[in-house]
Amino acid sequence: MAVTRFDITGIGNAIVDYLLQTDDSFLSRHDMPKGAMSLIDADTATRLTAAMGGGLTASGGSVANSCAVAAALGARVAFLGKVGADDMGEVFREEIGNAGVHYATKPLTAPIPTGRCLILVTPDGQRTMNTYLGAGGEFSLGDLDETIIAASAVTYLEGYLFDPPAAQAAFAEAARMARAFGQKTALSLSDAFCVDRHRDGFRRLIAEGIDILFANEVEVCSLYQCNDFEDAAAQAAQHVPLAVLTRSEDGAIILQGGKRIEISAVPTEVVDTTGAGDAFAAGFLAGYTRNAGLEAAGVLGAKAAALAISRIGARPPEADLWKLI
Repeated sequence: MAVTRFDITGIGNAIVDYLLQTDDSFLSRHDMPKGAMSLIDADTATRLTAAMGGGLTASGGSVANSCAVAAALGARVAFLGKVGADDMGEVFREEIGNAGVHYATKPLTAPIPTGRCLILVTPDGQRTMNTYLGAGGEFSLGDLDETIIAASAVTYLEGYLFDPPAAQAAFAEAARMARAFGQKTALSLSDAFCVDRHRDGFRRLIAEGIDILFANEVEVCSLYQCNDFEDAAAQAAQHVPLAVLTRSEDGAIILQGGKRIEISAVPTEVVDTTGAGDAFAAGFLAGYTRNAGLEAAGVLGAKAAALAISRIGARPPEADLWKLI
């Protein structure tokens, strides 16, 4: 493997999160499938933002969250993602920089605003997301930075960004770049609805150059179109060198070269499940890229995820994160 400047480079949606605690009736009134991520247009984003009437605001995006958590755990991290030339884009740039993540992607010049994710958290801790990709969905081949990818031990791709064809082409090229420089590429399936829309595309990308696959139970079963998790896990193990599969309160399993490692979930009070998978991936990759071993990396991921779901918001507290773990 080549000499690295970064342990992890994430490529994903650069968006700002709006998070509100609400009840199931709000979801019903706005026809939202509970626990899912739905893509929305600009008009719907404006209408729902007004209906929410406020909430917590923070820079976000699935892989961007993973990058911030990994940086808090001591990893050297960069992020590639597109924002608009607006105030919200500046908020994202400042916050991810303050989290210790290198971010130098140029803002979009077209008059498309920075994306936003409207997150509704119900009393049972479930999060329902409505995402307007905005400028984030304009990520393309021209936004790849070969110098950064070449110097990153792992380039981590976000499944949520797989909808736009230009981003799909960028993912394939990023994987090719990483492979050419002897580095690894990881992919998060992100959401079962993403898999349903792009099953063939994800399978093709995995076959062509994914070294590490992150998925939860529902996502991996959707990918291989089977109802049995063990069947889906076995298929994942055949198609990718390293599969990291999370199962909520049942922990996670790590599959590599015929070896299976089971990771127990860390008991905690579930307040908000937003960002649980992002935090797990961050902990795992922070440990993996520092040669901690698969089991130790999995345990670090489980601890980070537990901290994430024990509070409101998409990330565990970044200050003194090691101390908390």
